[in-house]
Amino acid sequence: MLNKSPQEILSLLSDQNDIEVWEEGILICKIPHMTPAMAANSYYFGHPEWAKNYFDACHRDEKFVELWQAVIKCWGGKIVVDIGCGPGNLYASLKEYCGEPSLLIGVDISLGALKMAQTIGYNPILADAHQLPLISGFADIVMLNACLHHCDDMGKVLAEAARLVRPGGLLITDHDPQLSAYQFRGLGLLMWQMRLPLYRLIKRGGHSTSSEQFWSTATEVHHKPGDGVTKDFYFNILEPLGFIVQIYPHNHVVGEKALQGDCGKSFTKCRLAQQLSNINPDTPEAALSLMCVAKLATDR
Repeated sequence: MLNKSPQEILSLLSDQNDIEVWEEGILICKIPHMTPAMAANSYYFGHPEWAKNYFDACHRDEKFVELWQAVIKCWGGKIVVDIGCGPGNLYASLKEYCGEPSLLIGVDISLGALKMAQTIGYNPILADAHQLPLISGFADIVMLNACLHHCDDMGKVLAEAARLVRPGGLLITDHDPQLSAYQFRGLGLLMWQMRLPLYRLIKRGGHSTSSEQFWSTATEVHHKPGDGVTKDFYFNILEPLGFIVQIYPHNHVVGEKALQGDCGKSFTKCRLAQQLSNINPDTPEAALSLMCVAKLATDR
């Protein structure tokens, strides 16, 4: 197991006054202001059945693993921080391919999700991603997968994550919706809105009951038409901090080829909604996600 002693984790805290309590090996930090989005994430990902559904169904497929493995290559012996780790999907998906980190920290707002992540090797910290209670510049790899769009202020969370990266280290984000891909309008918007009743009908993961669907959608505060991330969002925040930024638009079935500029094709329902909204689904701007791979210059 990768779990470290409390003393090792405490040495990385920026201010030990941030600690509220230790609970079963989980460091719980003070949350000055619990927003509705934070409360939704805490509740949804802390629900035992819903969290397990998410763990089993999301971000575990072959192409997902292929893309992340191609970016990380090997994290053996490295310090890795997973922000918005949820029940631990990233490490669970990649651990047999990328080696064993010397330290794996998972930060999330949900105690229930962190308890799941702890069982597979995460050193869990319950904290607000907008105000991370960790020292600057200690991590070799900082990861945020499907995290930013769950946060109230995506820019602030990205900047906080960047603060943790050591010179020469990597910041990786993915699976946040690209704004230009979701500019639905007219019939395309209507079709997009109709997906929720359909998901309930077929009991798709995350939508098996009306209650699960309500809380699932409540967590995704920036996953809606007219919202999302852009290339400029990443460049404008990370380049002034000294990062060399690369952005890879991609759909969710393309894998490693995304790093060579192949966006792949999106799901049929998304393509149709885009066509009805006068968006060309075969352009990089229509790719559902942007992966950001940013390396901090060594002369910082």
